[in-house]
Order: sequence, then C-alpha cells, then structure tokens
Amino acid sequence: MALTLPPNTLALDIRALDALKQGAGSSAQAAQTTREAARQFESLFMHELVKSMRAATLKSGLMDSGQADLGQDLLDQQLALGLSGMPGGLSEAIRRQLARQMAGAAGDARGDANGGAKGHADGAPASSTLGLQPPAAASARAGAPSQERARFVQRLGHSAERVARDSGIPAGFMLGQAGHETGWGQSEIKHADGSNTFNLFGLKAGQGWAGKVAEVRTTEYVDGRPRKVLAKFRAYDSYEESLRDYARLINGSPRYAKARAQTGSVVAYATELQKAGYATDPGYARKLSGAIHSALRAQRTQT
Repeated sequence: MALTLPPNTLALDIRALDALKQGAGSSAQAAQTTREAARQFESLFMHELVKSMRAATLKSGLMDSGQADLGQDLLDQQLALGLSGMPGGLSEAIRRQLARQMAGAAGDARGDANGGAKGHADGAPASSTLGLQPPAAASARAGAPSQERARFVQRLGHSAERVARDSGIPAGFMLGQAGHETGWGQSEIKHADGSNTFNLFGLKAGQGWAGKVAEVRTTEYVDGRPRKVLAKFRAYDSYEESLRDYARLINGSPRYAKARAQTGSVVAYATELQKAGYATDPGYARKLSGAIHSALRAQRTQT
C-alpha cells in the first residue's frame, strides 16, 4: 500500500515522520516516500522564509506575547506545509535529487551474480565505467573491518612496492584503488569457469589489448543511470602483472598526466583520475580517496 500523508497533516505530527521512516524501508513505497520527504524539506524551507519575513516586519506591541508568538509560529508552519508540494516547486527538484541518491545507494548494495565486475576504459578515449558490487564488497569498501583491509594490503604489499619503485606511483595509492575496485578482494572479476582474472582495477580489454580476456556482465553508468552490459575485461596471470599494467596505463596515457603529477596528494590524485574519465561514478573521487587512506593506514600498521 502506497504511503500517503494527508495535505492537512500537522507540521509537527510525529506520526507523519514515523510513516515516512517506515516507507523508506520499503522499495514498493520508495517513490511516494521520496515525494513526501521532499515536500517536508520544502515546507521547512518555506517556514524559514516566512519566519524571516515576519522578523523583518515591525510589530505594534499591542498583542505581543510569548503565547502569541508560539501560536503564530505554528500557523506559519502549517501554512508552509500547505504551500509545499506544488507542481514545478522546490520539492520536485529535491525529489529528483533524493531519487538519484537512493538509486546510487541501492546500486552500492546490489550485486551482480558474476561477482559485480567494474569496467574502466583501457586508455583509449572511450567511456569508462564503474560497476555495482555485491553486498559483501560494498560493506568491505564502505566500512569494512580493518582486518580485511589489512589482509588485502599485506597480501599485495610486496608486489605493489616493487611496481611503485619502477613506476613512481605510491604503493598505497595502487593498493587503495585495487581495494576499492575489488571490495578489498571480496569481489574480484572471474572467468566463466570461476578462475581468477587477477584484474585488480576493472580494466577493459579494448582493441589495443592482446592478452587474455574474460567476458563478464557488469553495470555501466550512462548519464548517471546504471545499465547492464556484457563487457570484455583484461585477464592476467598474477596480481603483480595487473599492478604493472595499471601503472603502464597511468604513466603512458596523456589523459592521466594530471593525475601522475598529483601523487603527493591522495585527494588531488583521485580527483584528477575522475576528471580524466577513469570512472563515471560521480562520487568516485570521494570513495577512492577514502580507500587510499585506508590502505595507507593499513600499511603503517604493518611497518
């Protein structure tokens, strides 16, 4: 049953807020819940606007009292709630923004049956994409137990250090990005037979790739919307081979020149990667920065 809050619902009715909370947990009611939440946000804005207008108005002093001010404020809240939710109003813009955020959060929590592969451009100026990860990987990426991150960093640490010496890209940067792309090892790209591709960075197999290939169904973002596609990914014989291929891509492609110049700053490096089109996820730089910081912390605890 769809959530419906009557237009004359009291502005401070706690039951209305409870109804919104309950609706937020149901996918069937998600659209209506988002619409009502947007209306509540707009009513808060309208109330502040009315309050500011009244504060700028001179009072006569004849009827001024605390009780009168409280009554007027309640009436203003109810007026703001009644004026909100109009077609073409602010609530429509808020609703669209909430819907996009909810879709992104749902995407992070959903997974592909094949392991939730991510696809990124192979260096050519083609569309680079970020796929959706399964629940275990999403949990590992967002706030995973430090033990998982530590194990991942320890397992790949020596290989990353060797590649870092040859490439100039900090080992922690590569480990953090590999952790983010694979859910700290919980969502690695697999061949059809279940064997590992050792693809740590979700790099696609474009026309210039002559190595092994794995075909995987993944999710690409087109105009901010997730879309399922069948894509070809690079496959390697070891994790170090994957790390070296990533380093060649970053160091050898002009599109990542600005990122290469920012290896002294985690945030700047991640931001330049996103600007260069490494991923289409609008929140990629923020997520990648957090993952790199996690890898750097794990490295420090192991030295």
